[in-house]
Amino acid sequence: MTPEPSTNLSQLKDQLSALARARGFEALGVSDVALEADAEYLARWVDAGKHGEMDYMWKHGSRRGRPDELIPGTIRVLSARMNYWPAEGPSEGPEAARDAESQLGDPQGAYVSRYALGRDYHKVLRHALQGLADDIVAAIGPMGYRVFVDSGPVLEKALANKAGIGWIGKHTNLIARDAGSYFFIGEILTDLPLPVDVPATGHCGTCSACIPACPTGAITAPYQLDARRCISYLTIELHGAIPVELRRMLGNRIYGCDDCQLVCPWNKFARTAAHPDFKARHGLDAARLTELFAWSEEDFLARTEGSAIRRIGYERWLRNIAVALGNAPSTAANLAALEARRQDPSALVREHVAWALSEHSRRAA
Repeated sequence: MTPEPSTNLSQLKDQLSALARARGFEALGVSDVALEADAEYLARWVDAGKHGEMDYMWKHGSRRGRPDELIPGTIRVLSARMNYWPAEGPSEGPEAARDAESQLGDPQGAYVSRYALGRDYHKVLRHALQGLADDIVAAIGPMGYRVFVDSGPVLEKALANKAGIGWIGKHTNLIARDAGSYFFIGEILTDLPLPVDVPATGHCGTCSACIPACPTGAITAPYQLDARRCISYLTIELHGAIPVELRRMLGNRIYGCDDCQLVCPWNKFARTAAHPDFKARHGLDAARLTELFAWSEEDFLARTEGSAIRRIGYERWLRNIAVALGNAPSTAANLAALEARRQDPSALVREHVAWALSEHSRRAA
């Protein structure tokens, strides 16, 4: 559906949702760029050191909370969401992913956050948002704009909240009443004076299921996250050694974590991904720890091509799996897998392998 070139901005606003759906998005909203309160919250969070090694959270200064400084001329932000949860279970067909709880509860299995099972969302959403921007240009002529998908200093969740896409829950993820929280978001910053949407209101109520569900206690209070304890941070963002005191808490989670979302009541309304690129690839939905630990670097690069997983690199991939193997049962296969990497070229990997083997020795004693 493409509006006629003569369509004015009010008429275009009425058709934006249909345009977004045609590009694969489930919802779209428009906000202004006033983010003072959110920018102040971010500054306090960074000052408290809760961002860990994520220096990019402060390197851009005030621009993260001022879209009009980031892209001069910006007065509106279009926020769009796209579901990523893969279809699960035999009833969904041969391409369905293994049930998340089943994989998480399998001590021999490797748990990969469901968002990372398919293709890299950055590429999928960016392509769709660029197509949406092209549709708008076709409707009204040239405009100033820039597309973002977790790719720049943008307060994405705050903007999506202002655009009515969802509210920020107690676990600090975005939640929508009709879609839960299993979705990606992306933005188009523009100079078009489009009518804005009503911000979403919170509906967590008295529920706090996500707080005790966090394996490492990273959700320190409602709406408060200490990234330094978050498994997604530890397995993806952290470059060095995973703190020893947190390793047992990681269980079999080797890339990201979904626990706080798995217990959220609003995810009973979550919908599976419509986009085919978010289907599980290379069996990562049901992989075994020993299988993945045996990958060569060539295997890793080949099987993570086009995946968000590749961003952590082979060394951190092995680091994460070594920790999971240290938490796994002391089977002959698990011990042999660890022994095979005791002399790994990477000092980081060797240290985590040594810890894992010591865990098995400790439990045996």
